[in-house]
Amino acid sequence: MSAELFVDVTPKELTIALLENKRLVELRKELSNVQFAVGDIYLGRVKKIMPGLNAAFIDVGYEKDAFLHYLDLGPQVRSLQKYVTMIASGKKGVPALHKLKPESDINKNGTISEVLSVGQEVLVQIAKEPISTKGPRLTSEISIAGRNLILIPFSDKVSISQKIVQNEERNRLKRLLLSIKPKGYGVIVRTVAEGKRVAELDKELRTLVKRWEESVVNLKDTKAPGLIMGEIGRTTAFLRDLFNPSFQSIYVNDDKVFKEMKDYVGLIAPGREKIVKLFEGSSPMFDQFGIEKQIKASLGRTVSFKSGAYLIIEHTEALHAIDVNSGNRSKSSSSQENNALDVNLAATEEIARQLRLRDMGGIIVIDFIDMQDLDHRQKVYERMKEVMANDRTKHNILPLSKFGLMQITRQRVRPEMHIDTEEKCPSCLGTGTVSPSILLTDKIENAIRLVKQEQKVRKMTLWVHPYVYAFIKQGFPSLALKWKWEFGFGLRIVSSASLSFLEFKIETDNKEKRLSN
Repeated sequence: MSAELFVDVTPKELTIALLENKRLVELRKELSNVQFAVGDIYLGRVKKIMPGLNAAFIDVGYEKDAFLHYLDLGPQVRSLQKYVTMIASGKKGVPALHKLKPESDINKNGTISEVLSVGQEVLVQIAKEPISTKGPRLTSEISIAGRNLILIPFSDKVSISQKIVQNEERNRLKRLLLSIKPKGYGVIVRTVAEGKRVAELDKELRTLVKRWEESVVNLKDTKAPGLIMGEIGRTTAFLRDLFNPSFQSIYVNDDKVFKEMKDYVGLIAPGREKIVKLFEGSSPMFDQFGIEKQIKASLGRTVSFKSGAYLIIEHTEALHAIDVNSGNRSKSSSSQENNALDVNLAATEEIARQLRLRDMGGIIVIDFIDMQDLDHRQKVYERMKEVMANDRTKHNILPLSKFGLMQITRQRVRPEMHIDTEEKCPSCLGTGTVSPSILLTDKIENAIRLVKQEQKVRKMTLWVHPYVYAFIKQGFPSLALKWKWEFGFGLRIVSSASLSFLEFKIETDNKEKRLSN
């Protein structure tokens, strides 16, 4: 399997696309100014105690108070609170964890009011990003993720990833980490650490400890609510969790992000920095590599996958429903039962891809084509487990019921990916009325003139549909050339298939105007 990563950076948005064997399998879209990402550590203040929920609402600076359940406090929360108080007081500097006398663990069956009180400051970490109308979900069991290890302050346990199956390797890693980790810190060994040498793991462990110690110093000067430590860059974090030897190319269209990713690849995979490439094409990167087309084809309500078979994907507040249909697919030489099995087995691969691509979480119910043979149902269940093995997100799969339904639960830590794949009518753009299309070029020209006068810029980029691009480029002198003579050769014209027919967009260094006829 070969993997390629594409990072599209714009002033407002960051988009990351992962292709495996040229097929889009993961897509992330995030605003450049996004806050409250998973992994961020905040000093919050308790706003409300909810005994009925055995939870508290914490003010971390988000418009909605964040949610902290008693079970997410962590057994050593009292030690954490003691440490925070000592640093905030500033009397003894930043104490080393190995010198801190740990407090007793909290009772597993205790209540939130025994640990927290209204107005109290508490150190918390974002476990789930804000989703829909809900604020962030928090935990007080702080963890700092690295490439091979996850550092857990106020713990002394060493845990090994369950995906490392060989007992000899598990025992080696556990002995190794117990011998090098500082007192007062726990460690989770990630799957990619399998076979790694002690020098590499020791170096990463020291780096994580240093990052923690440098961050908690901020407690002295931070008033709740305030950020204590932010997660590393979005692209770097994605690469940290995902990078493996199958990566062939990483394309980035931004100088700064290109340098960050090249340096990070050099750190985690010395000698492979050359796979990070700066994209400098004249057309949009996602258009040139066919990613935009895959997005439109893969994220609609109906998704085709094999010989006319297709999925229908519906989203509700409580769950996601996926219906498997054979469509006009038929095999005269095959029985209905075997045909159903064939379609269902093919559907498992596309369903697993869709779950990753849309980052669907919560409860997913799949209605497979009915099969009477119990062995066939078992084959579909086993195949689903097999194709979901590459999904890094925690999930649980149940066997098919007698009604042909399969239930999957998948952890949700950020909002689900929603992309509108249906375009507005190119003539009326949803209004029901049509503006004279002959006036489109005049409207573009007036918009360019207005932007130039308002912002006093010398450089700007005009994005238009490929058909419009061909029209304004035809002839000599072309309309595009006339505009450049009038407005200056800092005007760059680019075609983009992501725009509807009569829509255009003007970008300057710091602003964007999206317009249509």
